[in-house]
Amino acid sequence: MNITVIGTGYVGLVTGACFAEFGLKVACADKDKKKIGQLDQGRIPIYEPGLEEIVRRNMQTGFLRFSTRIDECIQNSLVIFIAVGTPSRADGSADLSYVDEVALAIARNLTGYKVIVTKSTVPVGTGDRIRACMESELLKRKAGGRTSAESAVVSGPPKSSRLFDVVSNPEFLREGSAVEDFLHPDRIIIGADSEQAIAIMKDLYSPLYLGGKTRFVLTDIRTAELIKYATNAFLATKITFINEIANLCDRVGSNVLTIAQALGMDGRISPKFLNPGPGYGGSCFPKDTRALCKIAEEAGYEFKVLQAVVESNERQRKLMVEKIKNALGVVRGKTIAMLGLSFKPNTDDIRESPAIAIARELKRAGAKVKAYDPAAAEAARAELPGVTICGDIDSAARGADALVIVTEWNQFRNMDLARLKKLLRNPLLVDLRNIYQPEKVAEAGLRYVGIGQPGAGRLAGGVVTGTR
Repeated sequence: MNITVIGTGYVGLVTGACFAEFGLKVACADKDKKKIGQLDQGRIPIYEPGLEEIVRRNMQTGFLRFSTRIDECIQNSLVIFIAVGTPSRADGSADLSYVDEVALAIARNLTGYKVIVTKSTVPVGTGDRIRACMESELLKRKAGGRTSAESAVVSGPPKSSRLFDVVSNPEFLREGSAVEDFLHPDRIIIGADSEQAIAIMKDLYSPLYLGGKTRFVLTDIRTAELIKYATNAFLATKITFINEIANLCDRVGSNVLTIAQALGMDGRISPKFLNPGPGYGGSCFPKDTRALCKIAEEAGYEFKVLQAVVESNERQRKLMVEKIKNALGVVRGKTIAMLGLSFKPNTDDIRESPAIAIARELKRAGAKVKAYDPAAAEAARAELPGVTICGDIDSAARGADALVIVTEWNQFRNMDLARLKKLLRNPLLVDLRNIYQPEKVAEAGLRYVGIGQPGAGRLAGGVVTGTR
């Protein structure tokens, strides 16, 4: 089976490479000639563990190729995945102009039955939008004297003789573990109204479907479209909730780590996404929470819980800046070393990263900011004029009045604190991810400030023992 993935961004590239790993003939198509040129040379434009190996291996075997000839790829494929960007508009709604562009391209190059699959995160009703867009274009072709086969879809054929079907197959890829997530998913969502399209999608995912380990959810297109938004909104809410609890802990003298541990033991809650921090970021949660609020608004419903989540997440970054200011006393003229610039570890993605926002605010407050990130340094350099991007931890820490951990990269978890104390001008560690034990930091001679751990330096909290 030949498939085409249109869009070679994060989702498109991982999707195409992993389908090739399943033994399918995959063409990843994009109009960006520079990006395709890099990929043809085996150069991966994003940092994602395991992806480069899969891309190189499947290029060598011929299962994966890259092309700017989108029309040709469409004509030669049975299944076409739409994996283009759906960025936020000023009002929070998703910009579907790239999706529309692809839908028109598919309609203009329809040479037989096709399955059009949306991988991009799109608002409810986008499947209907794609169908209407294509039907309109095919109608124009019919009026221009095209063949009856090309215009069959607008003349109302039986379902079995449709010229194309639209499917919603949302992705649930976490940056930093996307390859693993694709090859070993929790579930596969297939939204379709055609048995033929469902059968083809099951065939695509047969290595997972036949193994019986992956759960498949078969539903209608609109429900599938909303599942992705509901998932991301719920996880964003969970992150925001534990951040709010941590902020309260700072004020009432409780320990958020013990609270999160106890919450996670409840089978109804689970321990995942209960790590307090400076707020969520990245390409999905901020965009999708705003988009879902807009979807609700357009449907005549006020989604108050999610609106509060969006507002709280914005406030969380400001509260982290205030925490740093309070720890230092005076920020203006001080040097602050930040560890981590990507929105999470194991990625170079800085989109809506809390670290970027915090660095900007500290710079605006008059601080001299130095920063280090294992993967996102180059991407951050253009976004942070006036911030010194360092090549290692020591360079960032040397002469700083505070060392601030913003992203929990593994290499930050076991630093030589005694040596860092000698490099710092002022022995202060502000841990915005709570990855260090206050006692260990105190033993090294550093003052510790975490989130939701008042009285850090003494054991504030508890250890849970025994079995449930």
